[in-house]
Amino acid sequence: MRIGIIGAGNIGGTLARLLAGAGHEVVVSNSRGPETLAGLVEEIGERASAGTPAEAAETGDLVVVAVPFPAYRDLPAASLAGKVVVDANNDWSGGAAADTSSSERFAGFVPGATVVKAFNTIHFAHLAEQGTPAGTPGRRAIPIAGDDPGAKATVAGLIDEIGFDVYDVGPLADGRRIEPGSPAFNVGLTRDEVAAALS
Repeated sequence: MRIGIIGAGNIGGTLARLLAGAGHEVVVSNSRGPETLAGLVEEIGERASAGTPAEAAETGDLVVVAVPFPAYRDLPAASLAGKVVVDANNDWSGGAAADTSSSERFAGFVPGATVVKAFNTIHFAHLAEQGTPAGTPGRRAIPIAGDDPGAKATVAGLIDEIGFDVYDVGPLADGRRIEPGSPAFNVGLTRDEVAAALS
């Protein structure tokens, strides 16, 4: 799969390394320009290239967005139409509406995209270091949320490939159950433990 990554910081850069390591082609981008990503691309190797956010959006079969939350308004929204878009962001402002998840607000900005919330609950160092093969006792789970079963299955497959189980919390509206402050946020839990923590 060709995966566009918008935001090459801690989470985006870690995912670029892991997904390329799993055999996918990754196009990484940030707000500062492709030339600033030369070191990361060289480190990852032949499966990685750098581009602009628009290029990452246009060329990716799936696109991961890992940017500071307010910066999603600067995304090339039209280029994300028709794509599965993974929202790895968190709204740290404390101003989220009680009845609206941050991912729902994000999805409203990218009409035509199919948004799946994932990777927002795990520290980048844990993402890099704690993946284990499927079936490993105590394997850590990453919660996801989304409205489209096919899109969630695609994202779940990628998560499994890089070493984690998946816990589906439900539709995108339920993404607020895994936002900062959630009992499943930044805690190393198995699938069953995530279910118990969120019950």
